[in-house]
Parts: sequence; C-alpha cells; structure tokens
Amino acid sequence: MANPPITDRRLRLALVGIGRIANSHIEALRLHADGAKWVAVCDNQPERVASGAQRTGALAFHTLDALLTSAEVQPDLVVLATPSGLHPRQAIRCAQAGVHVLTEKPMATKWDEGMAMVRACRDAGVKLFVVKQNRLNPTMQCLKRAIYQGRFGRIVMANVNVFWTRPQSYYDEAPWRGRWDLDGGAFMNQASHYVDMLDWLVGPVESVHAYTATLARDIEAEDTGVMSLRLSSGGLASINVTMLTHDKNFEGSITVLGEKGTVRIGGVAVNQIQHWQFDEARPEDEQIRSANYETPSVYGYGHSLVYANVLDTLRGMAHAEVDGYEGLRSLEVIIAAYRSARDGVRVGLPLVF
Repeated sequence: MANPPITDRRLRLALVGIGRIANSHIEALRLHADGAKWVAVCDNQPERVASGAQRTGALAFHTLDALLTSAEVQPDLVVLATPSGLHPRQAIRCAQAGVHVLTEKPMATKWDEGMAMVRACRDAGVKLFVVKQNRLNPTMQCLKRAIYQGRFGRIVMANVNVFWTRPQSYYDEAPWRGRWDLDGGAFMNQASHYVDMLDWLVGPVESVHAYTATLARDIEAEDTGVMSLRLSSGGLASINVTMLTHDKNFEGSITVLGEKGTVRIGGVAVNQIQHWQFDEARPEDEQIRSANYETPSVYGYGHSLVYANVLDTLRGMAHAEVDGYEGLRSLEVIIAAYRSARDGVRVGLPLVF
C-alpha cells in the first residue's frame, strides 16, 4: 500500500554519504527549509559524518541500518549520495523500512540491480526518485519546449560532447572511483546526466554501438568513450566523452539538427545557448539568451529544483519528474554501450537478459 501524502508537517530527510556531491544537497535544501529539514546524516568515515552533522544540525549515524531503526529519526525520505554501486542495496533496505528514496546518478551500475531497486520500491509502496538535475536547467527546458512544439521538424541528428578533466588524484582520493562494481567509467559516472539528457530530448534509443578506452588513468573502467546511437525516430546521435581534457573542464554541450532548425547549447555544463535558429521565428526567441547562466562547477544549480519536485510529490501536489522507471532509461543505454564495447557489436534496445 502506498504511503499517504505528508501535508501536516515539515518533511524529515536523511542524507547518506557525505562526499563530493553532498554539498549540493545540503545547499539545495536550504531553499526549502520552511517545508523540510535534515534529521540525520550518515557516513562510515567519522570526520565526514561529523562535518555533515555540524552543517545540518542533524543526528549523525555510521550505518544505514542504525539510521533506519532509530526511534529519534524516522525519516520520510533517504537521500543516497553514496558510491553508485551501493545504491541498489541501500534503496532496497530503505524500501523495506517503508521510507521513500532519492538517489544520485547513476541509480545503479548494473541493469538487474537497477530493476531490483524499482521493484522493491514499487512493492513497498514508496517512491523512488533519481537525481537528473540537468533536465531542469533553464537552457534545457527551452530546448525541450522547442522539440515538444515540433519546431525542428524531423530531427536528423543530435551530438553530445562531455570534455572534462579528472586527474589521477581524483581517483586516488576515493578508491571506489573508476571501479566497475562501484562506479563505472566516464559514461556511467561523469556523462550519465548527458546520456539521460539525449534520451529525454530525442529518444527513445533503438540501438547503440560504442568504443571505450582507458588511455591515461589507472582505473578499471574507461576514461574515454564514443557512442553512436540510432534513434527510434530514425535519426542518428553521438555521445563523445573524455576525462582527459587538458588542464580544466572544457565543454558539456548538445547540438540538435532538424529539418527546420538548429540549436547548440554549450558552456562547461550546457549552461549557454550558443546558437538558436528556426525557419519560423517566434517572439520568445528574442529572450532566449536570458536562459543562460554562469556556474562555478559542472553540477549547475538544478538540485534545488529537484528538491522542489520531490517535496511537492511527497505532499501529493505533483508527480515525480524523474522516478525509477525514468532513471532506468539512461542506465539501459549505458549498459548497452558497455556491452557493445566489450563484444564489438551493435546492441539493440530494450535489453534482454
């Protein structure tokens, strides 16, 4: 039986994993302090959990089980900001405790484990949300609207570039990074949002052919990859990714080419509309560049918008923008790419195991 909406009090949230991305979650919730609060933080490293507790004013826990069984806490939602390979077992444990889940990307590193997460939450009547904050960027919302309105006509091609840098020290400071079981490589981790973005904008994807390479980093998975995709609509797409860009993050972009229009959104994190042209101009096109924004990192500012949707959904005032089923779509494309690179074949979707 599904948990009823929570309308008579502030929502109680618990943050599990106080690492690199945790700051985005802590800062995002500050904008929603009137309707939600952190009641618990959890990490197996004492200095990290102490820092998280100090910043949020929440109780500190060293294990998820201790958090979920504490009579003092009783969270409505657990936020998973842990290594990706841990998300499935942690989400399933939360579902068993009757607690809603918001998980960072990717939701899992294995297809069957992603499916297990969705089933467990569905069967327990709790909601599973997946962080895909790039969808909510104003630049992406403009592009999605133009596609929905049919302004491109037939879309013939889309291209995504993720040209960032992750030095060896990035992987060395957290040994789980770059491991197949806990993280995956450039496609699974750093480009996960961009795979989702392409599928959300111009998918679904019919088939994938990919190459991956580990060219310069001492990790199990890839630091560089290229992916060619055939879309169900008949158009073609490509995703080009490397973590070896010289000196700094260089580009996170998408270009969409259609019979009646061309759009390129670039910058370091799809934060700048660099080209916007259609056969038929519209009055709103004059203000399109107002969607551009500056960002100090590749994360952008979308987490606060993710929380707005999650909290409203738990209050019964909205529907999830990205639930577990939506999260599975980009995971499926990435798993198909890995199978293609491993076996040297084109892989069709949906996956069949």
